[in-house]
Amino acid sequence: MNKFLARANELMDEMVADRRHFHRYPETTNELPMTVKYIKEKLVAMGYEPQDCGTMGIVALAGGKKPGKCILIRADMDALPMPEETGLPFASEHPGKMHACGHDFHMSMMLAACKMLKEVEDEIEGTVKICFQPNEETFGGAKDMIDHGVLENPKVDSALAIHIGPFGEPGELTFGKGPNMGSADGFDITVKGKGCHGAAPHSGISPINIGVHIYLALQEMLAREINAAEQCTLTLGTMVFGDGATNVIPEIGHMRGTMRGFNKELTKFMVKRTEEIVEGTAKLFGGEASVEWLFSSPAMDCDPEFTDEVVKYAAEVVGPERMIPKKVRSTGSEDFAYFGDAVPAQIFWLGGGYEDVSKRISNHNPKVLYSEAALPYGAATYVHCALEWLKNHK
Repeated sequence: MNKFLARANELMDEMVADRRHFHRYPETTNELPMTVKYIKEKLVAMGYEPQDCGTMGIVALAGGKKPGKCILIRADMDALPMPEETGLPFASEHPGKMHACGHDFHMSMMLAACKMLKEVEDEIEGTVKICFQPNEETFGGAKDMIDHGVLENPKVDSALAIHIGPFGEPGELTFGKGPNMGSADGFDITVKGKGCHGAAPHSGISPINIGVHIYLALQEMLAREINAAEQCTLTLGTMVFGDGATNVIPEIGHMRGTMRGFNKELTKFMVKRTEEIVEGTAKLFGGEASVEWLFSSPAMDCDPEFTDEVVKYAAEVVGPERMIPKKVRSTGSEDFAYFGDAVPAQIFWLGGGYEDVSKRISNHNPKVLYSEAALPYGAATYVHCALEWLKNHK
């Protein structure tokens, strides 16, 4: 057994306790005071000197006593703004917030990795930059930390992240090469009409009517203006018009959604056409509409050469039979893509399928469950891959 996996197994109780603490007290976006305080106190107790980076990011350094390169390892900290329905004894005590994407696992695995790195710090041939990142779910955290210098002092040469998934068996690591997770652009469409009595629709301009036609036109854009060989989506997740009255045509409404894909030029085209369709459709029916772009994250591009190398190291931890190449790329998005745009990077998907297979369900679901048996594999993979990469790039 890999020595770091053996050590991670010894740290299992601590990882479980950390994971359950994070799960019980989830926080969202950049509002993470309890989470950040807990992590900083843990890092200081290990002998680190954690530094703030950006709005709520944390950076710590391991190694640096020997010359060499720098590899960044990242864990994201934010939960989702949704209720929990798992029935776990350590379920969320913060109403309307839940770690439904597994970031509670990411933090606990990273803290165990930090402990192991500190134990072998004198042997590190270079520097491991440890990054606890906020606001992954709305694609702002990675860019914010990069804008505040996380890739400098020391300069980062490569980056690795691990994301748990609810379906694979504990210890399986799935990986892709090249662009394998989609970009994400979020939008909010404001539709303005003219309110009136529902019995006299001719005296007003219905924003609901305009919104329905905008929705259909955007779907027609996908079907008729984009090469069918391209993999992209445009999804409306929210349409809100009026306040529930049955006899009132409202004045205004909002439509929110995301577009995702892998082709930067196509994304630019879709952004332009979305604005044209929204404004033109509203004008056609006598109203007004505009698009506000809420966030943008690039496609996750995993450097093939770096991927081949870290896959070899990860296989020494979990076993080659548990290394699973992706068969298809995913339009799901990850703001770790900002790191992948800057340096050679890879994001592994760690199997965390719940023991009762009948209860396995997608992440971002109020009932999602993960297996804590995955924890040692993630922690050990972080450490072994980082140290081996540094050793072979002196």
